[in-house]
Amino acid sequence: MDRNEFTIGRLSGQSGVNIETIRYYERIGLMAKPQRSGGGRRIYDASASRRLGFIRRARELGFSIDDIRALLVVSGGDGRCADVHALTVRHLGDVRAKITDLRKLEHTLAKTAERCQRDASPDCPIIDALSTPRATR
Repeated sequence: MDRNEFTIGRLSGQSGVNIETIRYYERIGLMAKPQRSGGGRRIYDASASRRLGFIRRARELGFSIDDIRALLVVSGGDGRCADVHALTVRHLGDVRAKITDLRKLEHTLAKTAERCQRDASPDCPIIDALSTPRATR
């Protein structure tokens, strides 16, 4: 094995991606099946390392597996930048909706925490709020 080849353990350590996740990406086709050594060990090259880095960065940005599959098509030269733009704008809309939901959640939690007396009383408004069906709150 030369310097530009990696075992799965080395690829995992270098990329920060769990070994089982790398195997999963292979099973679903995001990563190509690697070459095998004489002993049957997976051997990856620098292009596999770059591809895994791309996948990891896309996952960190919240892209789904299907979105990443589409992004990889374009990064491989078989797609259009307009497709990536549309996918990214849609994802941005999803992220903004999640931020809105998180702000509502923050507000609800802050209001609930404010109602708590923080004393030795067994009556706790936080427990009451969690126990009350949503429609009657």
